[in-house]
Amino acid sequence: MGLRIGTQLGPYEILSAIGAGGMGEVYQAHDTKLERDVAIKVLPEAFAHDPERLSRFQREAKMLASLNHPNIATIHGLEHSNSTHFLIMELVSGETLAERIKRDRAVPVEEALKIAVQIAEALESAHEKGIIHRDLKPANVKVTPEGKVKVLDFGLAKAFAGDAANDDPSNSPTLSLAATMHGVILGTAAYMSPEQARGKAVDKRTDIWAFGCVMYELLCGRPAFEGEDITEILAAVVKTEPDWSRLPESTPPAIRVLLRRCLQKDKTLRLQAAGDTRIEIHEALTSPAAAEPGAAQRKNRERLAWSVTAIAIVATLALSFVHFRGPTEETRILKMSVLPPEKAVFNARSLPAVSPDGHRLAFVLTLDGKDTLWVRDLDSLAARPLPGTEGAHEPFWSPDSRFIAFFAGGKLKKIDVAGGPALTLCDAALGYGGSWSKGDVIVFAPTSTGGLFRVPVAGGTATPVTALDSATAETSHRFPWFLPDGRHFLYTALNTDREKTAVYVGDLDSKTRRLVVVALSNAVYAQPGYLLFLREGTLMAQPFNAGKVQASGDPFPIAEQVDSNFSGGVAAQGQFSSSQNGVLAYTSGGGGGRNVQLTWFDRSGKTTGTLGAPGVLQWPAISPDGNTVAADRDDQQTGFFDLWLHDLARGTASRFTFNSKTNAYPVWSPDGSHIAFSSTRDGGGGSNVYQKATSGVAQDEALDKANPGLGKRPEDWSRDGRYIIELVVGPKYAIWVLPLFGDRKPFPYLQTDFNENWARLSPNGQWLAYVSDETKRDEVYVQTFPTRGGKWQVSTNGGSRPVWSRDGKELFFIGGVTNTPTLLGADQKLMAVEVKSDAVKGGAKFEAGLPKPLFDTHLPANVLNVLFDVSKDGRFLMPIQLEQTASVPMTVVANWTAGLRK
Repeated sequence: MGLRIGTQLGPYEILSAIGAGGMGEVYQAHDTKLERDVAIKVLPEAFAHDPERLSRFQREAKMLASLNHPNIATIHGLEHSNSTHFLIMELVSGETLAERIKRDRAVPVEEALKIAVQIAEALESAHEKGIIHRDLKPANVKVTPEGKVKVLDFGLAKAFAGDAANDDPSNSPTLSLAATMHGVILGTAAYMSPEQARGKAVDKRTDIWAFGCVMYELLCGRPAFEGEDITEILAAVVKTEPDWSRLPESTPPAIRVLLRRCLQKDKTLRLQAAGDTRIEIHEALTSPAAAEPGAAQRKNRERLAWSVTAIAIVATLALSFVHFRGPTEETRILKMSVLPPEKAVFNARSLPAVSPDGHRLAFVLTLDGKDTLWVRDLDSLAARPLPGTEGAHEPFWSPDSRFIAFFAGGKLKKIDVAGGPALTLCDAALGYGGSWSKGDVIVFAPTSTGGLFRVPVAGGTATPVTALDSATAETSHRFPWFLPDGRHFLYTALNTDREKTAVYVGDLDSKTRRLVVVALSNAVYAQPGYLLFLREGTLMAQPFNAGKVQASGDPFPIAEQVDSNFSGGVAAQGQFSSSQNGVLAYTSGGGGGRNVQLTWFDRSGKTTGTLGAPGVLQWPAISPDGNTVAADRDDQQTGFFDLWLHDLARGTASRFTFNSKTNAYPVWSPDGSHIAFSSTRDGGGGSNVYQKATSGVAQDEALDKANPGLGKRPEDWSRDGRYIIELVVGPKYAIWVLPLFGDRKPFPYLQTDFNENWARLSPNGQWLAYVSDETKRDEVYVQTFPTRGGKWQVSTNGGSRPVWSRDGKELFFIGGVTNTPTLLGADQKLMAVEVKSDAVKGGAKFEAGLPKPLFDTHLPANVLNVLFDVSKDGRFLMPIQLEQTASVPMTVVANWTAGLRK
């Protein structure tokens, strides 16, 4: 119901109605306190009756209020008067682009480009703060009488949507909140990206798509995608191309190319950053191309322009490696995109590596399901595979750029790029980064735990070179990178407390080290003196004095949304590399290959459905009644996990925990009334066990805060409700028991010189299945509970992640595992073991049959803490790694430091 003129909302007097949209009614009002006119957006009544949704909106609105840019309409705050909740926003005069286009149709090319460049500047500024518009369209852009562009409603689409489980277009706030407003629905659908239309997750590239749609409509006077109803429009978005012949003849060739890049349906091939669109439009405005007479001639010129550009970039890259004497023209920054060969994709879980001399780029490609190391000479347009490098990952170069070292098959290897076999240097179970010094020593991380090791480049026995600081809860040293002296090296020390994970400088000749920067990232040294590392997805450069081995200035951004792989939620290995002479390579927008999909399988391994949207997921837990699934999902902007509840009957999902730290590893109480989970909210470098009522009405309750500084997570909850089984991470993984009666004092169940984890109680509460590495390989065992008695080995050839069937008649586990606790190997089969009836009925002895394989699981390899669960009807719910269907282009930048001197 609309507000009447003169209505008073606190200090705001309603003066007139401005309009109504999918996300509320908008009014001009006078602020009687500050004596200014403002715009007020009245929120839908649904918010007033949904405290949780309103709370989420308040958090989003607070973040959006931090946006401060001349091309973004400011949000002053969120207030309420009685039951009316409303946003206070900057009052922007002028008409919207929708109104302008409706009146004049196409906007003159030069004026359209001047408008578009301001929109790009607004997007660029917001994206740098991690804020996506999500609903960019002509109706959300105003031009003031002075010609200033203002983008409206920035980020409000997400704020209204809250924590929706998916991005189904039918749930888009501008659709669902305006179900009776046909024009609003059609107007929004016409600017949806293909991933939005398909209900996929969105990122800043969705804004790039919408920007392309808006710029096309400015130039053509008609939407890029049209239809009589929402179904036709969304079908056009997904399947058809815009009519490029509508573009005015005077449209510069560079703008035609820009539009095609913005409107690539595959977001991995779409333009990745709003700043790039701004640069392209600025250059078109300052150096306009002559008008072209015909479409055929125009297409030929576009093809020629692309060819000349590619040749010029390659030629200039080659010339940049030559040192000229005498005066030369100013060095230019040059970018090129590197695409993989046909039918191949870059392995998003293995970083690129630029050779020290800047001549070559090494990377891992996945082709026909196999990973192989490839090399591309940057003065060539083709890459070539290196035979004998199957299964390779984490490549790094020798200082003379002749050899590449890499990890494969549990070994550290090297190969001559000019040809020859791959030679084994030493054992390395997994490999988390390495670096080759000019003193012919390699420093590397062989596993996910422990310190770094060194080995001669000729091969031999690896010896430790760093040791963990157990007093500060360090868990791993990774990602080494030698400094120019060949003696000192950078590395990342992972800590159970994310805020303490940091980059250090180590020394081959001593055990001393020096803190460089606190960052959840690997770091590399780039000439002529910069430290490169990631900070919340942005690649940062910080002046660094290699001689004094210390930072000498403040960090600044050089590339945004660079891909990374999180390592246990406490560090990210950024997908970037640098040469010694100013060549930088990175991937952006690919997500680091971390997305998984919760997937249902029957006993034969046939897929029977999926659950929820893809994301970074690890631990699904089915409720005792089988109606709900709890799962922890990573927020890719913060790197923290939270719990979500999936209602299987309704097909909906809702966020369950809201603390600003990680909340993960859900375990249901036997009656389904509570969920226990691990939380890092207490700080101190550890995690504690909490519980929360599934009704959501009570506050989170701490169950175990003993042993502060240790990492703890619940593993299982006994069916009688008396015990929670815990994993406690200390020097070794140990299994503890938390009684929920008496003094509730936790006590160790298995705390030995070995790693013991993945504990699961049988339904009758008599048997505890768990994993131990006492034989130097993970195997599944069973012992009596609650007191330890007999002990039986269940797996016969490696095993991990035991899960009981709901009736206790079978024990399932993952076979084919490494000798490293918590990690899975390449051969992952779901195994089933029949439990004999006496053991099921409470006999004194545990008896089981031989393990039998059911199917290949395709669980994410080399990823910490992924688990599966089994339903009452015998189906399996597993987090499955999504395969890449298209590769994100790799960006190569020559002379990236040139712009820093301006």
